[in-house]
Amino acid sequence: MSEQINPNKVPAVIVSTTAIVPGYRITSHRGIVYGCTVRSRGMGGEWMAGCQTTCGGEVTAYTTTTIESREEAVGRMKEHARRIGANAIVGVRIDSDQLGQGANYATIAYGTAVVIE
Repeated sequence: MSEQINPNKVPAVIVSTTAIVPGYRITSHRGIVYGCTVRSRGMGGEWMAGCQTTCGGEVTAYTTTTIESREEAVGRMKEHARRIGANAIVGVRIDSDQLGQGANYATIAYGTAVVIE
């Protein structure tokens, strides 16, 4: 069973794509952390995306799913970092890919959890 964290009682976790957090010093490495999610568009979303693809231009149904997936994966990664006592994550990367033949999309965010001062 996963531990529920109240975001109002936990300090923010700083996320950086670089190996450092400017203005801070890393005092401890806690390990690799990650967050992942798998999302699917419903039939209506797939139909709308198909129409937008046929007409050309941005496929907003997929744009929305992509943004929501990234936000959810990063949020889960931050929760993982909090659980192991980190207050920052460095070297963050985000990857996504389609799963199987359908419209299921996996997104993972990962990095190194650290303690900074």
